[in-house]
Amino acid sequence: MTRESLPGRRRCWVDVTENLDLGTLDAGATPGFRGEEASAREQTEVLRSQLVALQARLYAESRQRLLVVLQAMDTGGKDGVIRKVFSGVNPQGVRVARFERPSVSELARDYLWRVHGQVPAAGEIAIFNRSHYEDVLVVRVNSLVPRAQWKRRYRHIRGFERMLVDEGTTVVKIFLHIDRDEQARRLQARLDDPDRHWKFDPHDIEQRRHWDAYMAAFREAILQTHRPQAPWFIIPANHKWYRDWAVMNILVRTVARMNPQFPAATIDPASVRID
Repeated sequence: MTRESLPGRRRCWVDVTENLDLGTLDAGATPGFRGEEASAREQTEVLRSQLVALQARLYAESRQRLLVVLQAMDTGGKDGVIRKVFSGVNPQGVRVARFERPSVSELARDYLWRVHGQVPAAGEIAIFNRSHYEDVLVVRVNSLVPRAQWKRRYRHIRGFERMLVDEGTTVVKIFLHIDRDEQARRLQARLDDPDRHWKFDPHDIEQRRHWDAYMAAFREAILQTHRPQAPWFIIPANHKWYRDWAVMNILVRTVARMNPQFPAATIDPASVRID
């Protein structure tokens, strides 16, 4: 893939600045995209074929690693991104780690213990559905540890991600931003559809009451840990078609810059005779 064909040259995310205000950020915006939904879906399919080809090279090369961190409010679209964006890639080279409420065993150890074991191996893409950031989000909003404890975790996280990068992992962190009204619509849709009742968790309603506190927690976590080597991409995600297009752009551009290559042949194929 040449530099000229590199996708996503238009900025399809919201810049991370000190003026970031998630409470007023338009979650229905479509930065970087001009056109209709049908066009976005067509472009997404083109990008998918590019991602499939790039991931095949990454897996065969078996040298570099990619960690994709997905964070969002409940119903924000993490599952949808994993299902739609990574459809078609070689499952042997892609792994999803889902971080839910920690177990008794996990709580008995430091909060990064359960995370470190899930980072990608050589040639692998690992997707974190939630992540180590829960320990400065849920933990903060629900006062599960003292303020001084979760505050110092920003430093831990920066160091952890710096170490991963230094050891050969490319880190991409994506925040899927929906607004409160869109979350209400998605929660109601789960209640209205019997086939989706299994996705409804009453705990989501309880956490929804802390919306403003979560916006503040996400904002500080993003500002504290946004670094050139481990950047945050804020994607307005009310429109699922735009969300998928934007995430696909970011991932294809990221893997293209990693420039994985198929390994060279270890023998001269012309010298091999198969009887």
